[in-house]
Amino acid sequence: MNKDEREVWDTVQAMNRCWTCGDLRQLEKLNDYFHDEMVAITPVDRKRIEGKRPCIAGWSNFARSTTIHFWTEKEAKIQIYGESAVVTYYYDMECDITGQRLALSGRDMLTLIHDKGRWQVVADQFSSFPENQN
Repeated sequence: MNKDEREVWDTVQAMNRCWTCGDLRQLEKLNDYFHDEMVAITPVDRKRIEGKRPCIAGWSNFARSTTIHFWTEKEAKIQIYGESAVVTYYYDMECDITGQRLALSGRDMLTLIHDKGRWQVVADQFSSFPENQN
């Protein structure tokens, strides 16, 4: 990765640590990574989530209702287009949800913009892998 790609990837990893590290105090730091106009498409919400506050609430609610034992990103691809970047990667997570331990794997695609001297997430779409496919 070049310097700019590394900066974008470091931003994504730092944002993910806010909600996967198990320290609920870190959730407040999502405010530093989510743009005011962020939108998200998630596998559990019928409609898109619009705005920084609702996105922070969604990530925070998940982190508060789940015990995450393991999280990793892999095979990151960072594409920078001027002041915008698209980041795709795969993830593995092990967590407890409603007393059941689950191993989850999937893919994530984030769009970031360079605004006010830093990278911020303006869009996120993530999902588990389709069943019966590699």
